[in-house]
Amino acid sequence: MLELFRMDGEVAIVTGGASGIGAAVASAFIDAGGTVEIADMAGSSPLDVTDEAAVEGFFADVHHRYGRLDILVNNAGIAVRRPTMELGVDEWNRVVAVNMTAMFICARAAARWMMPQGGGRIVNTASIMGLSGGLYPNVSYQTTKGAIVNLTRALSVEWAKVGIRVNAVAPTYVRTPLTQELLDQMDILQAITAATPMGRLAEAQEVAAAFLYLASRASGMVTGHTLPVDGGFLAR
Repeated sequence: MLELFRMDGEVAIVTGGASGIGAAVASAFIDAGGTVEIADMAGSSPLDVTDEAAVEGFFADVHHRYGRLDILVNNAGIAVRRPTMELGVDEWNRVVAVNMTAMFICARAAARWMMPQGGGRIVNTASIMGLSGGLYPNVSYQTTKGAIVNLTRALSVEWAKVGIRVNAVAPTYVRTPLTQELLDQMDILQAITAATPMGRLAEAQEVAAAFLYLASRASGMVTGHTLPVDGGFLAR
């Protein structure tokens, strides 16, 4: 059974993989024997995931160098935490561009190379904020993450016959650079833990384990699913 989680000889691209959840996912894949290419503005080879031409070039280069592309983790994301009446349209559009449109661009770029080789796996980063109203004014983030849940379903149906499985992970709050400023506010941290039956934040490695499952052969019959890693947050 354990061999189903191995990724020996497989190649993965992890967007937003330079820190936080993405870095934990990349590390987990490497530990499982996979080869990982990081696509991140802060990486050694910076990539703007909203730039369609740059994304297509990056994915083509990875496939050229390794001769295959097995896995995409669509993880790059941003947040602009403002009440709706204070959120500018330019801010809204930026969040939509990174959190939603870029995931479409990257998924399509990956599929171009996965289809001819008989398939692959795509795992999107959703959020408990895409499956609930949330605990903090963050309407653009919540909206885009909700869209990712349905993007995951739509692509899974469209690409099932060509061997591409598409799933998502919906993490609860994890202490990362994206959430640090928020979680440093004691009242918000207390509200989050109070709303979580397990009473704590998730660790990045716990979230990465869900990505490993969905990106590996262990989940061979799973597609179109969004897996919460939330300590019971959504069960309330």
